[in-house]
This record gives sequence, C-alpha cells and structure tokens, in this order.
Amino acid sequence: MPIDAAGALGAAPRVREIAWDHKDVLLYHLGIGAGRPATDPRELRYTLESRLHVLPSFATVAGGGAPGVIAALSVPGVDVDLAQVLHGGQRLRLHRPVPVRGRASAASRVVAAYDKGTAAVLVLRTEVTDADGPLWTDEAEVYVRGEGGWGGDRGPSGRPSTPPAGPPDHVAEHALREDQALLYRLSGDWNPLHADPEFAARAGFERPVLHGLCTYGATLRTVVDTLLDGDVSRVRAYRTRFAGVVYPGETLRVRMWWPAGVDGGGAGRTGAGRTGTGEVRVTVSAVERDDAAVLADTVVRYG
Repeated sequence: MPIDAAGALGAAPRVREIAWDHKDVLLYHLGIGAGRPATDPRELRYTLESRLHVLPSFATVAGGGAPGVIAALSVPGVDVDLAQVLHGGQRLRLHRPVPVRGRASAASRVVAAYDKGTAAVLVLRTEVTDADGPLWTDEAEVYVRGEGGWGGDRGPSGRPSTPPAGPPDHVAEHALREDQALLYRLSGDWNPLHADPEFAARAGFERPVLHGLCTYGATLRTVVDTLLDGDVSRVRAYRTRFAGVVYPGETLRVRMWWPAGVDGGGAGRTGAGRTGTGEVRVTVSAVERDDAAVLADTVVRYG
C-alpha cells in the first residue's frame, strides 16, 4: 500500500535520550577514513583523545541509534521494504560545537511527505537539545521506490542546482579502505545493504555500497582540513544530495569552490577561509568510475 502520508505527518515526535563520549567520536572518525598517516598531527586531532576535535557530521551518529534514513521507516503510516529505500539527501545545522562527551534529548518527526508518482520522499527532522539548549538540527531525506501514487504534493522538483562556474579552487582525493563500510557501520547503521552481498544484489547493486553518511562525513573532513585549517568549530551548516553510490575501496574526488573574494583562494591553496564567513560549494565523484557523481548540491557554511 502507498505510504499513509497523513498518519506519518500527524504522528507525535519520537523522543529518545542519547549519550556519547570520546570512544564514540574516535570510532566515527576512523569510520570515515581519518588516521592516515597515523602519526600526522592533522590526523591526531581526530584520533587521539588528548587532542580530540569533533567533526560536526558526528551528529548524524551521536547516541548510536538508527540513522534518520532508517528511523523514518518506524514512523506510524510507514511500512516499506528496506531494499526499496535510498538516502536522498542530508542537512545539518549546528547551534553550538558538538562536545566530545554529552547527554541530550533527540526529538524526531516526519515534517514532509512527497508523492513522486512512482516513489515517495519522506523528510525526517531531528532536534537535539542538551541542558544548555539546542545543539543541532538534522534532516534526512528518504527516497522510497514504488511507494508513491496517493495523490499528494509532489514537493520540490529535485533537479540539481546550477553547478559552480569555472574550475574549482581546490581538488582533493580521498582513498577509501576496502573495509570502510564494515568499520563505519559500527557507529550504528546496521543496514545490510552495506555489508551483505545478497541483500545488496536484491536492492539492485553489484556488491555492498558505502553508507552515504560515510561519504558525507569524509567530504566534510576534507573541506574543514583544506579551507578551515582543521577548525571544526567554524562549521555552521552542511547539506548535500546523494547523487550516486560509492563502493568501498574507491577514491573520492572532492572539488571545492571558495566564496568570491576569499583571501588565499586558488587551486592547490589551503587555509583560505581562516577568517570571515561564507559558503563552500562542493561536488564529489568516484575516480575509478570515470568521475561518476556521488554528492551534488553540496554546501558547507562556515563562520
């Protein structure tokens, strides 16, 4: 049956208490590819507890529960086959830097349900608050094949925005491990699509694919290290659209465009955004598959 959009939208927020510490942060950083070379000071800020900085995308796994793309499937009115589910996009807004250790309350609810005819798109928003107030807000866009057709609002067109003009200001490559998905899933995303070859085949893939949120985190780390000299506290918001899959063992090519007039910009230069505020536009592709698109409409806002 089609998704019961009214039931999903009308459901009360689901609230859970979450907690994390330095071990969870360290595991997440290793899961997105940090720690190579192991003794590099730039890597140690992600892998050594005495120097630990929390990459803001850790917010997507903090507390170790199911990620938004999975949590949305347990909302009243949503009863679908996991093999038909894809992660369409992710948005994150930081109200404060994510602490190394924390306890917070996470309230999640479906805020949009779009009828694409042959598919449905759900948007699950999660508001996270601790004793000092709001910490972050994230939204997961969940694409469910074969579940449209109830006559509802089609929502945004989903067409990609205009790509950045001109050559990128910087291009970085990030080689993924063969076991990257097996390591990343230890942070809480147990979807068999990322580990079980038989399940991946049933979902239409030649082999298990990497978690989109792993690529999401690896990309943010590349931007922070390149443009912001590793200062994770300056990230204000981060959004992307998942344009294609990544297979473990592939190489990500991350293209970045600085804001106009940023001091120190230019291909091959780093630290361009050490002062001021702005937005970095990013595209990510898979090197080994002729630059097949992976992330699109990607923006990191910093201050």
